[in-house]
Amino acid sequence: MLGQQRQIAYGVLFKDSTGETHEAYLKNSLNNEIIISAGALGSPQLLMLSGIGPSDHLQSLGIEMVMDQPLVGKNMADNPMNAIYVPSPSPVELSLVQPVGITVFSSYIESISGYKYAICPPSGLSRSGFIFEKVADPISTGYLKLINTDPAHNPEVTFNYFQEPRDLHTCVKGLKTIGRVIQSESFSKFRYPNATFDSLLNETLQYLGIKKSNRPGNYKISVENFCKDTVMTMWHYHGGCQVGQVVDHDYRVLGVDALRVLDASTFNSSPGTNPQATLLMLGRYMAVKIQQERLNMEDHVSM
Repeated sequence: MLGQQRQIAYGVLFKDSTGETHEAYLKNSLNNEIIISAGALGSPQLLMLSGIGPSDHLQSLGIEMVMDQPLVGKNMADNPMNAIYVPSPSPVELSLVQPVGITVFSSYIESISGYKYAICPPSGLSRSGFIFEKVADPISTGYLKLINTDPAHNPEVTFNYFQEPRDLHTCVKGLKTIGRVIQSESFSKFRYPNATFDSLLNETLQYLGIKKSNRPGNYKISVENFCKDTVMTMWHYHGGCQVGQVVDHDYRVLGVDALRVLDASTFNSSPGTNPQATLLMLGRYMAVKIQQERLNMEDHVSM
């Protein structure tokens, strides 16, 4: 990406499935541009590898600078998720992840049951399930940085789960809500009579292989520590190329012509649930908008 005045993207360097390197260039037309849609992890990485990013970080890796953009790779976020393992005295329905409810304090509650889940023990797989709590709108953020200049190597990503106390508080409230559901009369046939909230937390830790305890199953567990120890992801990352910071409201990279980023890396906040529908709508919206821009430009040139 080179230019005398304003920087302009003009081509792509890529490898095919056999590892052979190819170069593809834009035709000399105002309509042509490059759209990066590599996701919240891939798009910031590609910008940095192309010389657009924090100058000190890129220069430390010997990457030729095109534009110092310190906000590339910043404000990375993910929805922290935790689960409670619930062994059942009765057979349970085989199901994938199903929505259960949304709390007033921004927790998504979901469940999965009877499934050969990787963290289940080998026996009793049809008599157990997990109930998940996911923070819908986390405010904790982290960063992404390159490990080296090889695009085939994953970057280093830190999400700083529960760095903000509000996120941790949401997790605690969500898990306690799940605990009340498990102890309800409606749920009674799917739990053992002696199962308590604390015993289920302890059993979850053991099944996850995070912590073993010789103490009785009902001993008190810090729910805050449980949140931190068992946090997991549903791979709904966002941030790193956010609107207003790295791209404008038309998803054009600030300071660079003929280059857009269009994926979850541009989100300033999480849609809460699975972002797939939001991303599909965004793609459709921008496809129509870009098409109209090109038609308007052609009409202007022909006049």
